Amino acid sequence: MRESSDELELKARVDDPAALEATLQKAGAELVFRGEMRDRRFDRKGKLEERDEVLRLRSYRGTHTYGVLAWKGPVSVRDGYKHREEHEARLADPKEALAILERLGYEVVMRIDRTIAEFRLADAAVRIEWYPAMDVLVEVEGDPQAIERAIRATGIARNEFLPESLSHFVQAYERRTGKSARIDTGRAS
Repeated sequence: MRESSDELELKARVDDPAALEATLQKAGAELVFRGEMRDRRFDRKGKLEERDEVLRLRSYRGTHTYGVLAWKGPVSVRDGYKHREEHEARLADPKEALAILERLGYEVVMRIDRTIAEFRLADAAVRIEWYPAMDVLVEVEGDPQAIERAIRATGIARNEFLPESLSHFVQAYERRTGKSARIDTGRAS
């Protein structure tokens, strides 16, 4: 399976994830995945970072087990939404994709591990993300109308949703709490 699209998304901090899940379910959202989501970002001598591109292998382990290999283009903000061109391929065996990337000379440059609950609400994906040591976040992805409908369904104020990357939320957590955030479990694979 191969998918490509322009990715539009917003993120917000979540104070009460259990209440958010209940609110989403009352709004008719369908739970599509619950479990562990592990991202490994790759680069070769900083070439992708220089171009603001991402090569990511994502592994899902939970209600389903599979992987997704993705390339993401440079970040921009389009009409108030974080935007990237994105091409993805779903994988039955992400471990084999990892071996291929390593043999091509790519190295893991960033690890992101979290437990998630992902919902589908009409044409939007709504994902609640629990990190090892950081705030719980919610990410809403879709077209602008679907994003706005999903945001209204969350009950979280619209101005809390930002077109920012994960690093923004890491820094905000560290400033607010005085503690170091941790977004990976420390496991290699």
